[in-house]
This record gives sequence, C-alpha cells and structure tokens, in this order.
Amino acid sequence: MILPNNVKQEKYSIEAEVTEQQELAENVFYLQVHAPEIARLAKPGQFVQIRLLQDASFVLRRPVGVAEADPVKGNMAFIYRLVGRGTQALAELMPGETVGVLGPLGHGFTTSFAHPLLVGGGMGLSPLLYYAAATQGRGDVLIGGKNAGELFWTGLYENLVHQMFITTDDGSLGTKGFTTTLLPKILEEETDYDGIVVCGPEIMMRGVAKIAAEHHIPCEVSLEKRMACGLGACLSCSIDTVHGRRKVCKDGPVFRAEEVFA
Repeated sequence: MILPNNVKQEKYSIEAEVTEQQELAENVFYLQVHAPEIARLAKPGQFVQIRLLQDASFVLRRPVGVAEADPVKGNMAFIYRLVGRGTQALAELMPGETVGVLGPLGHGFTTSFAHPLLVGGGMGLSPLLYYAAATQGRGDVLIGGKNAGELFWTGLYENLVHQMFITTDDGSLGTKGFTTTLLPKILEEETDYDGIVVCGPEIMMRGVAKIAAEHHIPCEVSLEKRMACGLGACLSCSIDTVHGRRKVCKDGPVFRAEEVFA
C-alpha cells in the first residue's frame, strides 16, 4: 500500500544467514535468507539493500526486490539476474554464509484491490510474486517474456493467482506479442479489475499505464533506478514527477502511474 511520505517506517540492519541458493534458469538465481525482523515487516513492492560481507571491496549495498517473505518462519527470498561482479559474488554464496540486509525499504503496492491484475515482464515478475501471495489468489497475472525459455515464472505463479495470461515476443508460448498486445483484450473481457500493478521494463510500464488510463483503472508502477544508500540521503535515484523531484528509494519504488508517466 502506498503510504504518505511523512510516515516513518520501521527498518532493520542485520546479518542474515543464507538458507537456500538455487539457479532457476540461465543466469537467474533464487536466494533465501533468514531475516525474521525484516520478514515480519516487509510489504509487497518493498525492497532491501544487501551487502556482501565476504569481500571488503564491495562497499555499496545492492537493492533487491522482495519476492517472498514468511513472517512465521522468518525467511525472505529474492530472485535476481547475473549482471556483473556483485551479482556473481551473490550467486556464489552458500547456505550457512551470511549477508548484510537492510530493510524493508520504500513504499509498496496497494494490496486492498478486490480483483487486481498483475502485469510483469522479465525480472519485474519477482516483486509481483510476493504481491500474488499476499493477495491470496484474488489476482490474475499477465506475464511477458522473449520466449518460452524465459517463462519459468509460470510455475512460480500457478498456485498464487486465479488466472494466468502469457505473451512471448516470438509466440513460442501463449499469445505472440507483448503484454500491451494482449492487455486491451483482457480488459474488454474481464471488466471487474479494480487495480493494475506493474513491474518491468519502463517502455512496457508506460504502455500498460496508458491502457489502464483509457479503461479508467487505477494503475501502480514499480520503478527501478540505480541507487547507493537506499534511504533517500544520497539523491542518486531522484526522478521527475508531477509533484516535483522524488526519490525512488524513499518515495517509491511504487508510484501511481499518473505521477510518473504523465
């Protein structure tokens, strides 16, 4: 749920034990840690900052969206793609090792929609996974990818949503095209969506936001921006909005679509 910017949020900085690490697809990894203080507070759409403790050369923390949080068991999970030296080091962590975790950070999605539609592409499907679990099957999901090989996500979502819609650029699975190709047809046939939550490439989110506005459905988008502190102090993740300059880490990462894609 998007909170007013003046609401103070509780957060923790802890050393968390790695409890699971597995490769889900080529260069895509699932990391689970035991962080009960943060798991208890985390909301869908929020993120944490992870710091690698084994190598002093990794000074900055890395922002990662929350894919799962279990307040009972105290575990949290993140799904990330190998993109450089930092994520390579993250992928080499083994169960029993520890990482520094700061969070939960930012403002998440509204979870009170009666029938939300989740729209995700690429790694944007990771934070939406937690949203699907938190809304207890009330939502449907529209998943987009380049080809069938990228859509291991379908197995992760199948027990968390009511309906699943799939698009691939090459037509190897589901409808050929992009999420924005299929979305108008979905909204014409399913007329009771009261909210759309989106995470993925910016061009996709802009397209989804435009279609949502045409159908008069509230839309929230999760932005990704390079950041350092994650607390709003360094200003590295500042963006322009209809309300002036805002920080993705502190004022987001979730925004109402009309605030950022006006």
